[in-house]
Amino acid sequence: MAAKPLSKTKIVSHLAEKAGTAKKTVVTFFDELHKLAVKEAKGAAGKFVIPGIGRVVKAHRKARMGRNPQTGEAIKIRPRRLSVCVRPRS
Repeated sequence: MAAKPLSKTKIVSHLAEKAGTAKKTVVTFFDELHKLAVKEAKGAAGKFVIPGIGRVVKAHRKARMGRNPQTGEAIKIRPRRLSVCVRPRS
């Protein structure tokens, strides 16, 4: 059984306790980091690196074949550009 992922609330509580700051300050930091990461990843560079953690990049999905669940008919799904995705550091 896989471990349950931490929620944003638990991460904020933990970091606020360790840093000795208010939770509101940590939430503001996370929100601003998110806004900056999405803005940079959607920009010309196409990525935003958070040193030691990972990177946020533009995501693309290739065209693929799918099925209509009602009729079972094969259909072609167009390629899509997703907003952004997070690639963890390896």
